[in-house]
Amino acid sequence: MKFRLLTSLLILAVGLLTSACGKKESVENANQVVVKIGSVSPLTGPQSHLGKDNENGARMAVDEANTQHILLGGKPAKFVLISEDDAADPKTATIVAQKLADQKINGVIGHLNSGTSIPASKIYHDAGIAQISPSATAIKYTAQGYNTAFRVMTNDAQQGRVLGQFAVTKMGAKKIAIIDDRSAYGQGLADEVEKAAKAAGAEIVAREYTTDKSTDFTAILTSIKSKNPDLIFFGGMDPQAAPMVQQMKRLGLSAQFLGGDGVQTTEFLHLAGADGEGVTASNPGVPLAGMPGGVAFQQKFNAKYGKIQNYAPYAYDSVNVMIDAMRRANSADPASYLPELTKTHFQGVTGNIQFDAKGDLTNGNVTLYQVKNGKWEPLETVKNTEPAPAK
Repeated sequence: MKFRLLTSLLILAVGLLTSACGKKESVENANQVVVKIGSVSPLTGPQSHLGKDNENGARMAVDEANTQHILLGGKPAKFVLISEDDAADPKTATIVAQKLADQKINGVIGHLNSGTSIPASKIYHDAGIAQISPSATAIKYTAQGYNTAFRVMTNDAQQGRVLGQFAVTKMGAKKIAIIDDRSAYGQGLADEVEKAAKAAGAEIVAREYTTDKSTDFTAILTSIKSKNPDLIFFGGMDPQAAPMVQQMKRLGLSAQFLGGDGVQTTEFLHLAGADGEGVTASNPGVPLAGMPGGVAFQQKFNAKYGKIQNYAPYAYDSVNVMIDAMRRANSADPASYLPELTKTHFQGVTGNIQFDAKGDLTNGNVTLYQVKNGKWEPLETVKNTEPAPAK
């Protein structure tokens, strides 16, 4: 009897405690604003190293924001990162985008690729959700007239112009062969490089196509070899660029190799090995060491997540730009803070961030790098002051 009484008292005490905790939790939730920020990138597949890099950059910014006791509408804000995998696939990207829209997300950081950012952008626009891409560079992304689409890095009109001119004036290329992976990013960048290289006086001796899943380029490279180009430009990502340069060596193709930001990654060095030596590639912005907050960011990121692949600082800045707009609007409601995004004047890790009328970064820079002794070494930074052409 005594045992039963003690058991009953214990159950009652636990119930009261649970009820009290539940009420406390409910009161706390009522007194805070939960801000859901989506992060979308390829977390599986051959580009997952880049996708995880973006996710980690965004997560670091969210974690830091939660230590700053930010108030929105007079209530403490709790920022939550909701990460989704689009596998660098346009169809999957639209499914994920709709999923986030249905969750009434407060904003989206992503997607990583242009080919996924572009179709997803319509869904976010129709739902009135702000989207800031840390890494989508295709011109079309911000040329659709969506007031919800922004990016924090130089676009392909600017990057392609620099690459095409650099190939001719600095690398001495008179005959250029171009390969692209048919993605929105790869083809778009290659088109701009071709345009700029022709304008600078080069002859395009071949224009070939592959896919962002291919790894055997023997037939394409054999065909190009017969044209005897001085330089091969590849519009695509590192999982294709690395085997491409290896196969060039095996075929005895002595042309210089030039790529864009999809090639200028830490993973490319690992995949290409010694065959990557001498490869040149660009990246929007300035070298990490030259970014206003680059060194401090690198130290924090490396300690928490390991080596930066490429876009992590831009994902970090994307989150902070979004939160800054929310703070100025005193609201996490996209309808309230979207107008503030257009007025952004934010000093981030990557530099000063301002947007033009289309949502493009104004006055973006482009840096050229070359692999020397197994490391990417900066060659020069080209300041882009010309506005990107409409398309």
